[in-house]
Amino acid sequence: MPYPEFFVAPMRQELTRLGVRELRTPDEVDAAVSGTAGTLMIIVNSVCGCAAGKARPGVALALKHPVRPDVAATVFAGFDVEATDRARSHFAGYQPSSPSIAILRNGAVVYMLERSGIENRDARDIATELTTAFERFCAAPATA
Repeated sequence: MPYPEFFVAPMRQELTRLGVRELRTPDEVDAAVSGTAGTLMIIVNSVCGCAAGKARPGVALALKHPVRPDVAATVFAGFDVEATDRARSHFAGYQPSSPSIAILRNGAVVYMLERSGIENRDARDIATELTTAFERFCAAPATA
């Protein structure tokens, strides 16, 4: 059974106040994946401690970087179950984990930060990891 909304609302707001778009249904996930020109970052949010103390603060720091994904979105594991399952279906080759952060281009994962890469790091390390991924996968290609 999903967590009650009042319980997860503050955890949602940590991301939405940064401009991260919530994807609460499978259709919203599919529309974001198929309709995003450029790069889409999907954060699988969670109530766990490593989401609260590491992933969400790391995302907040990373989104201050001048190079960012074109669209940042989130699903909430344990609450928006069907949307989370649909998001994970787009993460081919990766086991479900939460929290996790994927960057997709043209519907395909080009970068994944799984829980195992989050739980033993602090928010600054996660932000550094993400900004490196942003520069690699989200920067506009140089023109000759």
